[in-house]
Amino acid sequence: MFSRAVRPTVSLARSLSTSTQNNAKVAVLGASGGIGQPLSLLLKNSPLVSHLSLYDIAHTPGVAADLSHIETRAQVTGHMGPDQLGAALQGCDVVVIPAGVPRKPGMTRDDLFNTNATIVATLADACARNCPEAMICIIANPVNSTIPITSEVMKKHGVYNPNRVFGVTTLDIVRANAFVAELKGLDPARVNVPVIGGHAGKTIIPLISQCTPKVEFPADQLSALTVRIQDAGTEVVKAKAGAGSATLSMAYAGARFTFSLLDAMNGKEGVVECSYVRSEETECKYFSTPILLGKNGIEKNLGLGKLSAFEEKLVAEAMDELKGSIKKGEDFVAKM
Repeated sequence: MFSRAVRPTVSLARSLSTSTQNNAKVAVLGASGGIGQPLSLLLKNSPLVSHLSLYDIAHTPGVAADLSHIETRAQVTGHMGPDQLGAALQGCDVVVIPAGVPRKPGMTRDDLFNTNATIVATLADACARNCPEAMICIIANPVNSTIPITSEVMKKHGVYNPNRVFGVTTLDIVRANAFVAELKGLDPARVNVPVIGGHAGKTIIPLISQCTPKVEFPADQLSALTVRIQDAGTEVVKAKAGAGSATLSMAYAGARFTFSLLDAMNGKEGVVECSYVRSEETECKYFSTPILLGKNGIEKNLGLGKLSAFEEKLVAEAMDELKGSIKKGEDFVAKM
């Protein structure tokens, strides 16, 4: 038996500020899925969330009932099926969208496009109608296309605010931090590797030259490390052997980004996370870079910073694929 005074708590080290109380309504769309359930658990554990609104097309009442028994302040409501989607979203401050189908072995993120594009467009449409001012955080892959889809749907409703639509690429940063720490024998909680570009394959560009603390690798090891970060999702898909994709690490990363956003909305200063957003930093309309977050979403895009020659080459090589994914998303909404 451990006393209540010392009961363990789940902490997302850098991201979870327990000092501030916030009254935020956060919705998770796709809350019954492989990412949605552990993500909802992490959000329920946070004092930053006062109302956790869970939506999915199946099983949401059970997930909500289960989470509602946890002794933390967030009120939990479960909403199931399209008829209840509006109620799930009304009054939301932040909407996190992990909905969609996961990858199976042999699939790329782009193979998910046809199914997930429709799901994301439908959910973005509901956000535009019910909570047009909310921060929208998209986890559903392919993020390189689902962010353009979300943006174009919001534009159709005349409620698009580029400072409030985020592609959650945080898992790339989390993985880069973990892999660098492992290779260098560092505490991963103290490592920070910016990751820019997009959120698929070679569009994922880890900026090892900008890592804090400063680290250096021989060229062959740097190349192998970069490829491992780019292909880390596939590493998990293969290891799960048909039983899904990265769900637990993605839930952690999604919670980390959400907590950073809530902290910034709460007035905390100096909160920076990388995110795939509408951007003027490169020739791509959307691009992930470190973002200073604030009360109204994006406070400032911090840009690419100084790149090594190796990283400049990675950026150049990613451009065509990224532009193609963006166009694919925009074309999908144009044809709707």
